[in-house]
Amino acid sequence: MSAAADVSRWKARLPAAFGPSPRQRAFRIAGGTLFLAWLAWALWLFDITPQRLWNGLSGLFTIIRLMIPPLPGELWQDILKGIAESVAMAFLGTVLAAVFAIPLGFLGARNIVTSTLLRFSLRRVFDGLRGVDQLIWALAFVRAVGLGPLAGVLALFVSDLATLSKLYAEAIENAERRQAEGVVAAGGSHLMAVRFGILPQVLPLMLAQALYFFESNTRSASILGVVGAGGIGLQIAERIKVRHWDEVAFIIILMVITVGVIDWIGGKLRRRLIGGRDIS
Repeated sequence: MSAAADVSRWKARLPAAFGPSPRQRAFRIAGGTLFLAWLAWALWLFDITPQRLWNGLSGLFTIIRLMIPPLPGELWQDILKGIAESVAMAFLGTVLAAVFAIPLGFLGARNIVTSTLLRFSLRRVFDGLRGVDQLIWALAFVRAVGLGPLAGVLALFVSDLATLSKLYAEAIENAERRQAEGVVAAGGSHLMAVRFGILPQVLPLMLAQALYFFESNTRSASILGVVGAGGIGLQIAERIKVRHWDEVAFIIILMVITVGVIDWIGGKLRRRLIGGRDIS
């Protein structure tokens, strides 16, 4: 009886330790029911049925069979030119975004700009630019400057500018203050404190983030060509239209190799910049 009394006493004192209460179980059941109802509604809305999925998989397997063996085709020089164009677009767009993001990052940092209104307004501009996808920017710049790589470079630049500015601002806010305070204590100005006290701390991280964005933009640049913004995406779209799946497979393999090489080189540079040890 004493053990049962102890259990009852502890159960009254810590009811959560003995399992959910009837009210919590009711909430969980209601939540699970609502989730299943929402899932069923979504499947019905998009007409997702087992028959459609099976037909889609059958068509996908047919395309994969037509991709084997991958062949460059007669216009293999255009494929190499498209790959080089995509890499150049990614490099130029990333470099421009990284350079312009440095001053914007300092303006958006709490420990640099004390004006709350200016900093808040700039951060919201960053959020607004980041809220628009690169494909939307590409479509807009294609209408503005015409077809070609320039539209892709501008789309990557605008999209990455906002993201890098936000990342740079957060890195600057987390920088050690003592170095900047030491510069000021030695007679330096506020600008000198930023230049010699904060920038050397965050510059390796900024460069590492820019390298990562270059890798990511190489993949994005290949997609932007589908909407006319230059790069290898245009070559892929043209071959899909005429159902040359073996050439599409060859382009995909080249893209994977290119991105893999850039990722390997970027990883080496990032580890060196941030002082990490290369264990590969």
